[in-house]
Amino acid sequence: MNFLSTTLLAISVIVSLPAKKSDRKLYDELYRPQFHFTPEKNWHNDPNGLVFYDNEYHMFYQHNPKGNEWGFMHWGHTISKDLLHWDHYPIALYPDENSEDKERCTAYSGSAIVDKNNLLGKQVGDTKTLLAFYTSQHCGQRIAYSTDKGRNWEKYEGNPIIPLDEKDDARDPKVFWHKQTQKWVMVLYRKLTDKDNSKGVSIYTSDNLLDWNWESHVPGFYECPDLVEFKVTNRPDESKWVLFDGDGSYLMGSFDGKNFSSETGKMKSDWGKNYYATQTWSNIPAEDGRVIQIAWMRGGEFPEMPFNGQMSFPCELNVTKFPAGYKLIRTPIAEIEQLHGKSLSWENKNIIPGLNDNKLKKVTGDCLHIIAELDVKSSDNFGFMVRHSNKEQGTEILYNVKRGTLSVLGCTVPLPTKNDKLKLEILLDRTSIEIFANDGQAVVSNCFNPSEKALDVVLFTNGGELGVDKIEVHKMKSIWKEK
Repeated sequence: MNFLSTTLLAISVIVSLPAKKSDRKLYDELYRPQFHFTPEKNWHNDPNGLVFYDNEYHMFYQHNPKGNEWGFMHWGHTISKDLLHWDHYPIALYPDENSEDKERCTAYSGSAIVDKNNLLGKQVGDTKTLLAFYTSQHCGQRIAYSTDKGRNWEKYEGNPIIPLDEKDDARDPKVFWHKQTQKWVMVLYRKLTDKDNSKGVSIYTSDNLLDWNWESHVPGFYECPDLVEFKVTNRPDESKWVLFDGDGSYLMGSFDGKNFSSETGKMKSDWGKNYYATQTWSNIPAEDGRVIQIAWMRGGEFPEMPFNGQMSFPCELNVTKFPAGYKLIRTPIAEIEQLHGKSLSWENKNIIPGLNDNKLKKVTGDCLHIIAELDVKSSDNFGFMVRHSNKEQGTEILYNVKRGTLSVLGCTVPLPTKNDKLKLEILLDRTSIEIFANDGQAVVSNCFNPSEKALDVVLFTNGGELGVDKIEVHKMKSIWKEK
């Protein structure tokens, strides 16, 4: 018997989760995430054109309507009132120049804004025009617009707004309003010279959204840039700008409308294998005030499914000053509580090696939101085994006390405790695990394919006692129930 098996038999608190019988209907397939966005069918990747308007969150995404493989990119379209439940809409953007090629003139990634001052001159009635800025691959940066709240889209007759330069492979424009200089700003991935080390983010400015002036360049970035201003949570009179790379890593610093000045080295916002093409929503109302981000869970596998790909769960971003410096914090949006079904909780419990008292055996469900506040006490290492069964070993989430690291699915995160306390928030869906540690100071996002009948969760400790200050386990409702 191996060490892990011994641990699970001798030192455990078992969460027993009866299986929900799958009828294999659309939106309830074996590997269909139940509270993460997926398209009805076919390939999808990067989130695009995230914009809020008239109480609707628009999310576009890279989509191949021809099949489950990458290529022939269009903009798929979905709309939500609550960032949880998504309604599918017809394809928004098609390839330019009637292209039937796998890449040329296809609709690559980009962003969207509300043209509040009707700079493009397309507004009809009182409904503001939505503008999408996108890369027409190998055909330049372009604009599409909608005068009916995103239901129908037209290509701007003056495209491209930034012509193709065959040397630089420019793509993925993110456009936002810079209130300090009263100008529009675009951050665009480019290869500034013929050398690979010039790959990075070019910054452009515009007064009219059509004529763009190149201002500066930040090397060391690759694809899907985003540049966002944050009020520091514990220093309300202070702001920081964060420049994101495609994998969610970031620099923090200042931005004067033309130049970004870094004050940190590159930092990770996610330590997992499956977090990419991050983007934040534009036009979030001032009374809300949140910065909300989502990403494509790149590299996930969905065998025999009608779709290929899923999004991460939407998260709120903040910047906080810690003794060691400023840090980006990422946590699930508060709306997640609307998906809570049956819930159970435990407080002030101890787990002692050698005892198996099955404190959590009444929990049921296969999609879970777990919030655990733990005291390491004398434990050497501890954690959860998720999607486990008597016949199949599950996926281990392990905290090593001596090393101060959290490990899951081959990813290891440096994670110090605070006063010997550790908080783990786990979003467990049918094909993904997202872990938010210590209130979002470290995040790990991974995809996986657990066995259909492996539905238990085990909380274990090795080498010493583990304190459970509090554990909440919420069964998650499906966002596709109505469908």
